[in-house]
Amino acid sequence: MKRVIGIIVALIGVVILVMGIVFELQANTAKKTVADEISPIPLSGLNAQYDAIKTAQEQYMAAEGANVQAGKAAPSAGYNYTSAQRALLGLAKSNIGTSGFVMMSGTVDIVLGLGLMLTGMVLYMKPAA
Repeated sequence: MKRVIGIIVALIGVVILVMGIVFELQANTAKKTVADEISPIPLSGLNAQYDAIKTAQEQYMAAEGANVQAGKAAPSAGYNYTSAQRALLGLAKSNIGTSGFVMMSGTVDIVLGLGLMLTGMVLYMKPAA
């Protein structure tokens, strides 16, 4: 019976290990896709670029916001441009964060899978008492 449990635990460990590897690969692919989509902005400069756009968009909002909300004027091209850029860079930041979480989950799964595989092998090889 102990050998059967050992085999089951080891198989579960293998499945979790494979899922961890898949998570790691998908996270790297997602991060590369985001980097390609926001180029020429490097990933290392994403937060700084977002902060700069946020400041510019808030300045436009302070200058034009009341008239736009009251319906007295249409938003300027600069307001629309910075608003769209802020939204898109925010989405890029969010996707990078999600990619990091998936990568961390993959690492945890790999460690957990290896632990379960080793535990299953120890249970399988341990002689019955």
